[in-house]
Amino acid sequence: MTSLLDVLPDRPRRRARRAPWVLVLVVAAVVGLGGPVWLDARAAARYPVTAADVETGRTQLAALAVKGRAPRTGYEREEFGQAWADTDRNGCDTRNDVLARDLVDVRTKPGTRDCVVLRGTLHDVYTGTTIDFERGPHSSEVQVDHVVALADAWQKGAQQWPAERRREFANDPANLQAVQGRANQQKGAGDAATWLPPETGYRCVYALRQVAVKHAYGLWVTRAERDALAREIDRCAVVG
Repeated sequence: MTSLLDVLPDRPRRRARRAPWVLVLVVAAVVGLGGPVWLDARAAARYPVTAADVETGRTQLAALAVKGRAPRTGYEREEFGQAWADTDRNGCDTRNDVLARDLVDVRTKPGTRDCVVLRGTLHDVYTGTTIDFERGPHSSEVQVDHVVALADAWQKGAQQWPAERRREFANDPANLQAVQGRANQQKGAGDAATWLPPETGYRCVYALRQVAVKHAYGLWVTRAERDALAREIDRCAVVG
């Protein structure tokens, strides 16, 4: 099975076929989820991770510094550069790159070198719902989320970065996910201690992604955030 962290910079893994329930429940019991685990195990099986993914996540989380949240003083979206810049120089802005990556049945605007996404279907990992995206008055029904929010990053180390590193962070595909707009608004600048995806099965992958991004960029976590991330990683259902 391909590692979760191997696929983050490219295309998020689509929902896998449901694993045998006996395997899922045995794994859930072994990792000590406690309580009525079958619902969470059933949901998590749609977003499978490997034992190596979980071990890497735990190692990276243990390596993160634990500090208090710095003041938000001075934070503006512009501190992370132009919104949706073409940092990979492929001729398309980052938002359209992510929409093209995360949606299926994508149609693009003629004459834009397949850059401008006009419509497509999102199987939203945050809510487990399916959304028909169409560019226009209702475009905001699908938004591109920073998995580690920019304001959260600002308060946990990014305010000390040079401008180019903040620009890179804001456009890093590993930290971006097309999601339901309402869920993105509810999340705001929250970290794992204050917000987790309503789709419980995705929380393991979400926690692993947050840890991987924070580790890669040298950001820190609060104690409550570290505990929340550790809890979700401990609940991962390893399949396959």
